Amino acid sequence: MSSPAARRELNRWRLAITAAFGLGGITISAWGPRLPAIKADLDVGTATIGLLLAGTTVGGILGLLVSTPVLHWLESRRAALGSLLLIAAAMTVMGLALIVRSVPLVAAAFVITGTGIGILDVLINVEGSAVERAAGRTLMPSMHAAWSIGAAVGSGIGAACAALDITPAAQLIGEAAIVAVAAFAVAAGIPRGERAPAEQVPQPRGARLRQWLRGWLNWQLLLIGLVMLGVELGEGSANSWLTLAVRNNHGQTAAVAALFFTAFAVSEGLTRIFAGPVVDRLGRVWTIRLTTALGVIGITAFILAGNEWVVLFGVVLWAVGVSMGFPLGMSAAAESGPDPAARISVVASIGYFAGLAGPPIIGALAQSAGLLNALWLIAALFGAAFAAAGSLATRTAVTEPAYTSGPDSPGRPGSSGTPPIPDGRAAG
Repeated sequence: MSSPAARRELNRWRLAITAAFGLGGITISAWGPRLPAIKADLDVGTATIGLLLAGTTVGGILGLLVSTPVLHWLESRRAALGSLLLIAAAMTVMGLALIVRSVPLVAAAFVITGTGIGILDVLINVEGSAVERAAGRTLMPSMHAAWSIGAAVGSGIGAACAALDITPAAQLIGEAAIVAVAAFAVAAGIPRGERAPAEQVPQPRGARLRQWLRGWLNWQLLLIGLVMLGVELGEGSANSWLTLAVRNNHGQTAAVAALFFTAFAVSEGLTRIFAGPVVDRLGRVWTIRLTTALGVIGITAFILAGNEWVVLFGVVLWAVGVSMGFPLGMSAAAESGPDPAARISVVASIGYFAGLAGPPIIGALAQSAGLLNALWLIAALFGAAFAAAGSLATRTAVTEPAYTSGPDSPGRPGSSGTPPIPDGRAAG
């Protein structure tokens, strides 16, 4: 039985990482509601706005690629602080660039912001997996729900600022200040040291790079990536095409179509919040199989149904289908072998690629086959995720090693030899 002090430290650690997930969601949604005003301030066309937004994705992929050496170099606490401060600085530059109406400076700020978010994404998933293992129960879905909630909060802040005639520049600079202050509070709650097995021999940078590259030849990681590819394409396509399909193909008004998307977002968030006990009981593999099977039913109902209530039912199941792949895939990747940051970077890169390439692919298919028919691709990828779900099982059942710590660090929660959680189930 762990001591009260260890439980308090674990709760503080969990709260810090959950807050970091929330901050990530807030930052990624900061500019979305302000795009019309940003477009007007910069006096550019829609194509230019699209290129600016693509800079965030490019930066995010760059952040994923450099996250592993950054984490090894700075260790967890300083890496969290550094990535959040990088995001805050880039958002400040973005605001100042809007004031002087410099498109190149805005573009650079988008790329740097995306880089910071990519680094933060890997870091908080590594930390979240460590918290989960120390606690002995599934926590990653609820942490990812904090990202979804943060995104909703960020969108609400943007909408409120637009309603109050607060300029995008002032909003971004103000949010950057809040993120910078919050960064120190988040970092204070993260135990010092890198989350790596104590007996693992430190490797030179070249060996770590080769290990990361070998991750792209690891079949388990690639199959986990396939699960994440399926669910992330489903989520990205909903973000881009669900409202349009409800409006144009199911004959609903624009307001009702927006409510259907709200139902999707709420259903995904609620599934993540309450899924932990289900995962602990069923395990990661059967949870993914259950949710992706429901996703296939949902997308089929959405495509074929003529009744708006059946379409809404399909939207809810579609959201359930995409809800668990990313958090459970991150947990499985982190536990699949040494150097969890490198492993998470591999599978997260596949997920990011799906988020980037998926919506345009659906759009291209819609040009020739129609939008609803194009959505059958999502059903097919849900099926692929179902088939690859076995990759999320924990392959070994060795005693969990203690975690290394910095010279001034107290003992790490969960470092007393707690066995790993087989297939996502709670110990005992």
